[in-house]
Amino acid sequence: MAKHLLIVESPAKAKTINKYLGKDFQVLASYGHVRDLVPKEGAVDPDDGFRMRYDLIEKNEKHVEAIAKAAKSAEGIYLATDPDREGEAISWHIAEILRERGLLEDRELHRVVFTEITPRAIKDAMTRPRHIAGPLVDAQQARRALDYLVGFNLSPVLWRKIQAGLSAGRVQSPALRMIVEREEEIEAFRKQEYWTIDAECAHPSQAFTARLVKLDGQKFLVDSQKEQFTITDGDTAEAARARIAAAAQGALHVTDVASKERKRRPSPPFTTSTLQQEAARKLGFTTRKTMQVAQKLYEGINIGDEGTVGLITYMRTDSVSLSQDALGEIRDVIARDFGTSSVPDKPNVYQTKSKNAQEAHEAVRPTSALRTPSQLAGFLSDDERKLYELVWKRSVASQMIPATLNTVTVDLAAGSDHGFRASGTTVVVAGFLAVYEEGKDSKGKEDEDEGRKLPAMKLGDRVPLDRIHADQHFTQPPPRFTEASLVKALEEYGIGRPSTYASIIATLQFRKYVEMEGRSFRPSDVGRAVSKFLSNHFPRYVDYDFTANLEDELDAVSRGEEEWVPLMEKFWGPFKELVDDKKESLDKTDAGSVRVLGEDPKSGRQVSARIGKYGPLVQIGTVEDEDKPKFASLRPGQSIYSITLDEALELFLLPRVLGEHNGEQVSVGIGRFGPFAKRGGTYASLTKEDDPYKIDLARAVFLIEEKEEIARNRIIKEFDGSDIQVLNGRFGPYISDGRLNGKIPKDREPATLTFDEVVKLLEETGKPARKGFGAKKAAAKKAPAKKAPGTAPAKKAAVKKTATKKPAARKAPAKKPPAKKASKNVARPYSADLEQARPLVTAAKFEPGKKRVVKKSDDAPF
Repeated sequence: MAKHLLIVESPAKAKTINKYLGKDFQVLASYGHVRDLVPKEGAVDPDDGFRMRYDLIEKNEKHVEAIAKAAKSAEGIYLATDPDREGEAISWHIAEILRERGLLEDRELHRVVFTEITPRAIKDAMTRPRHIAGPLVDAQQARRALDYLVGFNLSPVLWRKIQAGLSAGRVQSPALRMIVEREEEIEAFRKQEYWTIDAECAHPSQAFTARLVKLDGQKFLVDSQKEQFTITDGDTAEAARARIAAAAQGALHVTDVASKERKRRPSPPFTTSTLQQEAARKLGFTTRKTMQVAQKLYEGINIGDEGTVGLITYMRTDSVSLSQDALGEIRDVIARDFGTSSVPDKPNVYQTKSKNAQEAHEAVRPTSALRTPSQLAGFLSDDERKLYELVWKRSVASQMIPATLNTVTVDLAAGSDHGFRASGTTVVVAGFLAVYEEGKDSKGKEDEDEGRKLPAMKLGDRVPLDRIHADQHFTQPPPRFTEASLVKALEEYGIGRPSTYASIIATLQFRKYVEMEGRSFRPSDVGRAVSKFLSNHFPRYVDYDFTANLEDELDAVSRGEEEWVPLMEKFWGPFKELVDDKKESLDKTDAGSVRVLGEDPKSGRQVSARIGKYGPLVQIGTVEDEDKPKFASLRPGQSIYSITLDEALELFLLPRVLGEHNGEQVSVGIGRFGPFAKRGGTYASLTKEDDPYKIDLARAVFLIEEKEEIARNRIIKEFDGSDIQVLNGRFGPYISDGRLNGKIPKDREPATLTFDEVVKLLEETGKPARKGFGAKKAAAKKAPAKKAPGTAPAKKAAVKKTATKKPAARKAPAKKPPAKKASKNVARPYSADLEQARPLVTAAKFEPGKKRVVKKSDDAPF
């Protein structure tokens, strides 16, 4: 029986550490957070000192029980959760649970921290236990309370004014504002034409290109930042090119040669933020993927003879410092692999640039620089290898000598009034560049010149001229944020913490406030509406400085310099007053999600673009009009913030009647789930190649009949008087009675199954079908137990399952109104009623006297 209990967060970490500590320790995992605020209003009570009501997280209850059971027989309890605020809070929650259960009486409780999972680091940490850090816990509780109060009070305002189900987060909202404001900059941008003139020089030893820097005795301007350009049209550019060519007479003359050496220092070792940025730039990793892979490297990988060992230090850190042991080892590796000349006289020291730097840890580094990427390659997955190599190279390079670069600049004249310049940069001493060079989001002039070597030239040389050409360019709008650039901006503004960047981005995507366009973020219409509403009515709480200053105050709490309750009081009073005021005046204000486009020329009614119940739409008319408004969904790629009146009116051309086939009308329209073709009661989705505004009758009929053929082949076997059917599904044949789906043994031919067999299979393997799934309504017929022979248990089970449903006679009328409603609105696919009715449609043709319910599944048309 182990004497001591040590608690960590993850099972992988527990397994690794258990090997290091031996039989006197039992190591268990909490599997992350063990408690959270109760998921309802009142979890934080501002009237009672911001008292917080916690409850066990359901999925982790069994892990808490295992910890409590082990604690009963342990002499000492060690809390070894992660060395940051969240880790400190988790330790506190575990301690509180054990204290409430009386399991800390007569037992010593220790808090231990380590930033790497190696035998040396673990054993060293166990010799230096401490108490739980109250200020860190207070700071984390304050952050959680703030997030809760903002979300629970601000989100309902969004539900009433914009759309149900929206949320407003304390940190995610300023991040969303960044993305939205960048999009507005892009939309407001007006491109400007400009021209450059280059000379292609045919030097005998090496051809090179020179840029025009002087025209007609004046400086030639090409400044995209200030939008200052000498030439902005093609005619002027061609005239200038001709003047220069005439003056040059086939050659340029060297008027100046300048050479300058400069040093470039290596980048510091990784922090959380810079690791996320660089992994995005160089490896194409998302922030979430970076953290997931880094977590594995931190918790431990089996590397053969050494067993399982953590390969990098803790990956949530603002620090750029390295321990003395790490510095010594890295310097030894540099001397061994790159020579002693690559080792600086003293270790390189870096200062953090993070505005709210905290968490006194090391930078992210290898736990041992002696483990080179090539040595570990056979033990790591491809992603693990790439990230480890990135961390290793950055750490080693950070302690190498600077690179020495030599830049040569040559000025060349074309006659007396025109001049060109060529530059080239070569590496004199590689220094850290022999190992690593930081990735860049964009290339500047200096980067373009780097690596280009010019031929040897001296004052007065005549350089033959191949040709002079003028090239057209246009100024470019600011780029959309990528994950790397957004993380960088959040860090520069001091918004959020390094450990929260991945969750901020994930939340924005989960809420569909942003969409990915390539590797860049584009705000959705809903996201823009939320951001504009918050900016208009709650500007303080999406202000970058306010959010950053709040982080400063939370840092002060974590250092024990401020109390958390006064901080909460200072925030809560003005916030609650503003929320209450907006609730009262809400209906008198505009949310910024309605844009008037003009008038409909046919009816004279107002045309507007807005956020509706199911997303962005355009609308003809208003609720005050005598006639009800008409609605139309936007097409992919359209936005309520950029759509024109003509584009909006075109959306009302649907539904289009294409003609008749088999005595039934065939039409196309666009509904909640995309464009579709319809004949009678049959709907078929259009493909990506089909344009609902151009598709013809023959193509629509083909798609419809293709769907009907699929529906006809869906039923393999039916049983008279029973709801049970043998069906073809996306993943093969299966059994269903509309409520349960059952498996078919691989050695059985589905078409040969008997009724008794399918009843038994449903009883043994049946799992609840997803809502609306199945080829028939289960209650439309009598229970199988009363219609077919079988064993008593099977009949009993079937009777019980059927008895839970209402009799068919009572259920059928309840279903008629929705069906009628859907039918009524099929001709108006943009109406609000249709949006509610679309989930009821089916790909199969409705036959008289036969009812079908088909769910919205992966292989259904919508």
